[in-house]
Order: sequence, then structure tokens, then C-alpha cells
Amino acid sequence: MMGELASGGFTITPDPANADIIIVNTCSFIESAINESVDEILELAEFKKSGRCERFIVTGCLPERFRETLAESLPEVDAFLGTGAYHKITEVLTHPPDQGLCLLPPLTGLPLQTHDTLRIPTTTAMAYLKVTEGCNRHCTYCIIPKLRGRLRSRTIADIEAEARQLISSGFREMVIIGQDTGCYGQDLASQGYPDESLPPLLEKIAKISSDTWIRFLYGSPDTTDEKLIRTMAAHENICAYFDIPIQHTRSKILNRMGRHYDESTLLRLFDNIRKVIPKAALRTTIMVGFPGETDNDFKQMLDFITTVRFDHLGAFTYSDSEDLSSHGLSGHVPADVAQERHHVLMSAQAKISAEKNQTHIGHIYPVLVEEEIEAELFTGRTSFQAPEVDGIIYIDSADAVVGEFSHVKICDALEYDLRGETI
Repeated sequence: MMGELASGGFTITPDPANADIIIVNTCSFIESAINESVDEILELAEFKKSGRCERFIVTGCLPERFRETLAESLPEVDAFLGTGAYHKITEVLTHPPDQGLCLLPPLTGLPLQTHDTLRIPTTTAMAYLKVTEGCNRHCTYCIIPKLRGRLRSRTIADIEAEARQLISSGFREMVIIGQDTGCYGQDLASQGYPDESLPPLLEKIAKISSDTWIRFLYGSPDTTDEKLIRTMAAHENICAYFDIPIQHTRSKILNRMGRHYDESTLLRLFDNIRKVIPKAALRTTIMVGFPGETDNDFKQMLDFITTVRFDHLGAFTYSDSEDLSSHGLSGHVPADVAQERHHVLMSAQAKISAEKNQTHIGHIYPVLVEEEIEAELFTGRTSFQAPEVDGIIYIDSADAVVGEFSHVKICDALEYDLRGETI
């Protein structure tokens, strides 16, 4: 959107107090994201009352999900753009839509960027490289397919061209993303691209520059196959980092979720990853409090977590809504019970993470330096830490350079973060 605005002659400012136009991009995946989006909208709407702001725009998943209802409840917003209309931002600013709504069907059209699309990155050392839009799955707890449409993939040639541009611009890490990245290319066979899938895509990008990390988020148990694991093992600059959200481990809960695997499948998968790549980092996401989850289901899932010992784990409580298939399931778990299970799960993972971090003390790792937070103190990440979701490394250094790699010796370990010094 910022690229579209810049092409249209607009100047971007990070300070809403200086803006003639304020744009809020929103999420509505779970209740907490909805609340955060609404709070941000209400806070920034004050600039229209007391500041220089003349136009106030809300984009993304919130207007896509709640449509006319949202427009009625937020009269201070001048226009709403759904997920299929973000590329219309300049047009909406110059020609406001009727009733303030610009909602193109997300199921039609791509509008994915191509390598020719102007982008204004908001990151320094790493760049997100979006390769798919949408999802063909039918997970009962998930609203994403309704908001983003069916899976649409870019071609490898187009993605490779954008990766070359980003790497030549100085980015040292490419983070491959999509709503269901592991399914990349499954839709392209019918369009005459039979060989497009994630392993050859990663291989193509990895070969552009051996000095650039390649990381992909997010996988799935059914798409993390032997070919993908072997491809990652074959290239040193593809981060041996597997982010595979499993959501649960109990078969009856997984069936209710619409997830088609079981505990034994998961154990075989994680064992195989560690067999092929012994130093691989494993990350997952767990949901607690899904309808029908009993105390015993939770206990057995907790046992699974302590057995596998993930390097990183995120968890959230089930978020209910009337427009979800799971809303009609029986056995809804009380909110306080779900919250207590979340606390127990994250406490167990905090202990695992702290113990794993201790094993890094004394080791030397290449670290991508991302920020100088004060004189001679920087932050960065190793290949086993993904941006924004994992811990970081605090780096004591007199000569580290933001946007470049440094060799860092780990001197101390915190619960989730590490601290080291350049050598």
C-alpha cells in the first residue's frame, strides 16, 4: 500500500500527528486481534477531531469480516478497504467509494504483488517475501479462507526476480511467507506449472546468494515431507528452522478442528527432522480450550510438549465467534479454564526454553544484527530465531553493523533471549 501511495505522489510519515491521511491496517483472526484493531482505530480517530487529519481509512481483515456492520459502528472512518482491495488505496483517496466501502471479493483476482510492484520496506536487515495468498483448508476454528480466499501462488520465476531485487538492495534474510506457505504451488499445476512447489522455490532463492539467509514460515505436518527436509539440509543458507503449527495432539480434538493427522504422525515427523538435521530448530503453535478439550486431553498434550521439547512454542486460547464452524460444536470450555491451561502450558515451555538457551552458552554463532538500542549494545538473531515471534540476542559490540552478520559468542542465557559479544 505504501508503494501504491508513493507512486500516486503521496509522502509517507510515521507520525500520525503530521498526517493529512491516516490508514490503519487491521487483523481479525482472533478476538484479541479484533480488540487491538478497534482500540487502535479509536485512538487514531482522535487525530481527525483535534489534529490535521482530513481522511481516515481502515483496511484489511476487520472490514472484510464485519463489512457494513463495521461501517455503521465507526462513522469517523471515511473509507474501508477489504483484503482484496488494498491495491485500490490511491483510487479510494482520490475517488471515495459509495457508502465508504471498497470490498472486492477475495476469491477472485490475485491481487498479489509481482516483482515489478513498488514496495517501501519497513524492515532493515530482513525482508518478507510473500509467495501465496489464501488457503484451501477447512479448519473449523479459522476465518482466514473467508477473508483471504482460496490459495493463489506466484510463479517461481516471479518470486525469484523479487528476491534478487531485495538481495541486491542489501537485505540479508529472505523470509518466505503466506497463509499456508507449505502448500505453495498446489494451484499452479492446472495453469501449466507442474513443477512449482516449495522445495524447488527454496533451492532457487538459496542459490542467488550464499551470504543471504532463507527462512520460510509457516509449514504444516502434511506438507513438511522428506523432499522439503532434504532440500533444507542441502543448503547451508536455508535456515534449519521448522515452524509447524500443530494446534493440538489429541486425535478427537484434531478431527473436530479439521486437522488430518494424529500424535504418532507428529512424533515421526519431528523425529525425522532431527534425524536428518540434528541441529534443526522446531517451533509450533498450540491452541488450548478448543470445544471438547478435557483435562485429560490437555494433560496428554502437555506430555507431548515435554517429550518433543520444542525450541520455540506459542500458544493461544480458543477464540469463539458465530461465523466459525467450531461455534456450533458441543463442549465449549469455560474461559477461566482455558486461560489456566494456557498459563500451565507456557510455564512448561518457559522452562524448556530456558534449559535449551543454557546449552548455547560458550558457542559462537553468526548473528544478523538488526538494531542498535544504545551505544555499543545491539540486538540481532541467529538462524534458529525467527523475527518477531522468538527471542533475540543482545550483542555487546563496538563494531557491529546493523544489517550485517557478526560472529557472536554467547555469554549469558535468559528465559527466551540470549546475550553475547562479537569476536
